[in-house]
Amino acid sequence: MPLSDDQPHTRTRLPVGEQPSLQPNGRQPRPLRTLLTIVLVVALLVLAISIANRGKPDPGRGGADAGRSADRAAATAAPGAGPGPSGEQPVGTTVNGIASGFPHTDQGAQSAAANYAVAIGSADMFRTDTRHTIITTIADPAAAPALQSRLDQGFGGDTVARYGLDAQGRAPKGLTFVSRTVPVGTKSVGYTDAETKVEVWCTGLNGLAGERSMLPVVTSWFTLNLSLRWAGGDWKLTDYTSRQGPAPMPGDEQAATAEELTGAVQQFGGFRYAR
Repeated sequence: MPLSDDQPHTRTRLPVGEQPSLQPNGRQPRPLRTLLTIVLVVALLVLAISIANRGKPDPGRGGADAGRSADRAAATAAPGAGPGPSGEQPVGTTVNGIASGFPHTDQGAQSAAANYAVAIGSADMFRTDTRHTIITTIADPAAAPALQSRLDQGFGGDTVARYGLDAQGRAPKGLTFVSRTVPVGTKSVGYTDAETKVEVWCTGLNGLAGERSMLPVVTSWFTLNLSLRWAGGDWKLTDYTSRQGPAPMPGDEQAATAEELTGAVQQFGGFRYAR
């Protein structure tokens, strides 16, 4: 029954927290949503600036950080140091295709050893004429005759036959003989200005590439121990030995086809090395 104007009215005042919302579906008033949006944008900008500045040197610490970086670089390049490169540039001269003119330093000796390891492990060592050229190029003249006699025995006769080569070190028609040595790292032992020994950790490829090959190309891991002497203004080889390993676990890559491997051997050249 509607109340007349003469009847008393009863009003109920609710606490502030219990006032009914005037917004549909319980939504917050628009000014509050705008404020929250602004706060979120500011927070994202602060985060982006923090990420962008991460890793930049503090201007006040530049000298100290630069000094520590130089110390670390010097430690890495120290004689006989670990895996880091020295930063020395490869030599720019060659003799008979082999790098020459190495610095009279420990790093120069290691660079010479790496390049000599490549030469000793090349397919040219299986041919008499090119083998003698390599020995003449890298060996100390005083040690060359003994090295040549030893290497003639090691790379001739039974060795070429074992790889399916003829007496001149040539592969059968339609096949490509592969022999490459790739230095992985070097380490000097007992360096002096007159002589030193350098260990060269290597991986190698050996075999006959081709569809009819009975000796497919395989990889191996070995360490060459090269004795070097400073002679005639360069580091020269006086002796060397080798041992197996250290070898990593083999991967699960699919072996290349004979055509792919032959093409890679013919198309990809080798490198000159520096420590």
